[in-house]
Amino acid sequence: MAVRRRDRVRAWFDVQLRPEGDDKAGLGSLLLASLRASGWGAIGAGFGILAVYTIPMLLFTGLLSVLGLGRFVVHPAMQWVRLLTGLERRRLRRLGHEIESPYAGPDADPPRSLRELRADPSARRDLMWVFLHGTWGLIIGATLLQMPFIAVRDATYPLWWTFVPESEQQILNGFIDADSLGTATLGLATGIAIFALWILFGPKLLDLQGRPGVHYLGPDPDIDLSERVARLTATRAAALDAHAVELRRIERALHDGAQNRIVAVAVLVGAAKREIPRDPDKAVDILGRAQDTVEGALAELRAVVRSILPPVLEDRGLAGALNALASDCAVPCTVDVDVPGRCPASVEATAYFVVAESLTNVAKHSRAKNASVEVRRRGNTLTVTVTDDGRGGADPGAGSGLAGITRRVEALDGTTTVNSPPGGPTEIRVELPCGS
Repeated sequence: MAVRRRDRVRAWFDVQLRPEGDDKAGLGSLLLASLRASGWGAIGAGFGILAVYTIPMLLFTGLLSVLGLGRFVVHPAMQWVRLLTGLERRRLRRLGHEIESPYAGPDADPPRSLRELRADPSARRDLMWVFLHGTWGLIIGATLLQMPFIAVRDATYPLWWTFVPESEQQILNGFIDADSLGTATLGLATGIAIFALWILFGPKLLDLQGRPGVHYLGPDPDIDLSERVARLTATRAAALDAHAVELRRIERALHDGAQNRIVAVAVLVGAAKREIPRDPDKAVDILGRAQDTVEGALAELRAVVRSILPPVLEDRGLAGALNALASDCAVPCTVDVDVPGRCPASVEATAYFVVAESLTNVAKHSRAKNASVEVRRRGNTLTVTVTDDGRGGADPGAGSGLAGITRRVEALDGTTTVNSPPGGPTEIRVELPCGS
């Protein structure tokens, strides 16, 4: 029986020392996995510290709400919780977990009262994660961070224990006093033991730290999916409508512009052929007009092509493309873009379309003296804001270009907000999900 027990123990260690997919991998792979676990665990511990400070704030907010004084504090408190849980979702995704956002859209508004909080299961699950991660997650993260340092300190303790004050002659993170050569030598054993535990169980501790987030930060499995299906159906319909509108626009641009000019060129060339035997000078004049018409047709074709997917986006990125739009605007316009990296091509094209259409409306209808464009990416949301100091009164439901902006943004599951009181100013704010 003792032999069988030794065989089971040896087999368990063999499994622990063999990473997935590599039967011959050794200590190096395990060391890298444990270092990775300690790094991500330390980040999780940082979020745990934020969660610890969030807990008393939430308790105070709840007390004020019970007393009828929490009307103005519930919303910012839940916004902070939403930000903190969003950071944890990003960390879990980087660790390989598929965590879907439980919110209906990028602008899903956090609860503003205890009644709304009780009716929002996603917000309640966020709060449950805050309390769990502020305790369980913080403890595991701190353990993962300390284990390699304790292992190195204790393993080398016999070499330098005589050089430290008596109050600091300790091993195992202060749990054991080591003020003699015998107890100092014990530090070598504890260091090796902690190093072995860290190597074997570091990734598993990281997995334990992330379990509350995996369980609570995704959509509630008990929620009826009919609303989500209806939203996806509406988004698909909006995408098809936007596609059909874009095709009609391109058809009108080609039919009313380039096609008419090409027909005019054919007529002029025919007239020139007839005039060559009778009046060569007049034929040359007609051919000159035909050449001008061809150049106009080419310019219109280039404009149509650029409106489909502007090449400037590919060449200069979103910031360069928007600066080019602002420089061509008849109204003085400033551009402020804070977008680290590149967004998906469809998102950049939509943002470009929003700014182009908005600045066209500013130049044609607003009587503004100044305009500004601000683009920010925060997390997985790209926010585009176009503001002008014109006369206001813009109405998205009046069949203007704002309706086209709304349709195109909805096709990407985004949202459009227009704030344009009579007398101005006008602000068009668009939020587009752009992925992680």
